[in-house]
Amino acid sequence: IKKELQHLTQQELVDIVLRVGKYKVENKELLTYLLFEAGNEDGYIEVVIEYMDVQFELLNQQHYYYIKKSVRKILRRVRKFSRYSNCPETEVELLLYVCHQMLKIKPSVLKNKTLTNIFNRQIELIQKKTSKLHEDLQYEYNLQIEDLKS
Repeated sequence: IKKELQHLTQQELVDIVLRVGKYKVENKELLTYLLFEAGNEDGYIEVVIEYMDVQFELLNQQHYYYIKKSVRKILRRVRKFSRYSNCPETEVELLLYVCHQMLKIKPSVLKNKTLTNIFNRQIELIQKKTSKLHEDLQYEYNLQIEDLKS
């Protein structure tokens, strides 16, 4: 981090420090994102998806209670990763991936009211975020949303 900071202009450093000040606990994670991953958003999405894959594999599927706890934990992390990125496309991509993974869980999340509500809230959030994007992206994401709903 120290070497990367030496290559930045003073204004870039000020912007980074001000942004880091907003997130007290996650300062190092945010700083790492800003310095190393902000230029490659697709690579960042892939890293987060790999993290989510591991979390979904570790998911305790014995009871809906444990599934609910794990899904909420994953969603908290996704919100944090999305906040670092500050890019609506990244957040939509990550939430779509979470919803696809939720549908793969056995027993089905749609047979549990709480998990179904979580799933539906994510779909609503995705729709809200996509409405602010470019028309072409809206079309692509809306196709994926319809696929999730069916």
